[in-house]
Amino acid sequence: MKIVLKHLTKRFPNRNKKIKEDVIAVNDFDFTIPDGKFIGLLGPSGCGKSTALNLICGLEKPTEGRIFFGDTDVTDVAVEERGVGLVFQNYALYPHLTVYENIKFPLGNLRGADKLTKEEMDKRVREAAKLVQIDELLERRPNEMSGGQQQRVAIARALVKNPKVLLLDEPLSNLDARLRLQTREELKRIQLKTGITTVFVTHDQEEAMSISDVIVVMKDGILQQMGEPQEIYDEPANLFVASFLGTPQINVFNGRIKDEKVYIGDSAVMDAKGQPDREVSVAVRPEGFILDENGTLECEFVNREVMGRDTSFIVTHPDFTGVNIRAIIASDETYEVKDGKVRFSLKPHKVRIFDKSTTERVKL
Repeated sequence: MKIVLKHLTKRFPNRNKKIKEDVIAVNDFDFTIPDGKFIGLLGPSGCGKSTALNLICGLEKPTEGRIFFGDTDVTDVAVEERGVGLVFQNYALYPHLTVYENIKFPLGNLRGADKLTKEEMDKRVREAAKLVQIDELLERRPNEMSGGQQQRVAIARALVKNPKVLLLDEPLSNLDARLRLQTREELKRIQLKTGITTVFVTHDQEEAMSISDVIVVMKDGILQQMGEPQEIYDEPANLFVASFLGTPQINVFNGRIKDEKVYIGDSAVMDAKGQPDREVSVAVRPEGFILDENGTLECEFVNREVMGRDTSFIVTHPDFTGVNIRAIIASDETYEVKDGKVRFSLKPHKVRIFDKSTTERVKL
């Protein structure tokens, strides 16, 4: 099911009575979520991603704009009539019911032509349980299960109605690191098998990049960029997107363009042909540094962390905007630190330049 958001805006009254302006949680969203894709709504806490999800499912009504499922306007359609499956952060399972009864529960609310026989409901429950691999746990109650198993019950309950759209609001945040990895792989497997258009809300950029077909990056209720994960990582539209995606985080320097060269301090690090002189931010991915005794970028050595397949050089520079620069180098590259100094040259395809005043990308 294709989802189309047309100039979607949601305002809330400001709780601070001294401020008359409303809080804008979602600001003029205007984009299309393709049919059958896994979409990651990504951004920091408070950016409006959960509000956007609630607007899509109908738990919130938009202040402005329209929502379409395919060619059907569902803006004023009740949540139970939109054909959506919802999975929340806290699972929301009924503790007194068995797994079987929890999964079956939404089917009991179907009416009219959608109403199912007991045999049909039983078949749906068992198919959903098998899909999420909990078909041997149907007689257990939630308190007899691990967090990961409870999350699978919640997913099965959302899938049992054969929804047109599956909406997931930070469904992995209560799980430990190993379960998060395992469950996100399961989510992707289930989505590929069912072909259901899935919208996944998360603040974890690694999580979003690993399983999403398309990422929507948000900040302060505004869509910053939408595209495939690798595309957004390689070609960020602005400094916020560049800084938000990537672990370790991108290294940002105060720089300038002068005489068609990019400078960090007094060091010319790359060409900027055709660009006017101005102040810029120079952002270098951790993997964008090359150990080079003749490199133009000289840094103060702090520490070296050997991680097995690669080594992190922890260094500083007076024009760096953070505390320590992290440069990731292959472990088989040797380098002798002399007088506490390390010199680098940069990989141009791992360097991005942003206008200092607008923070927008400068394409060289």
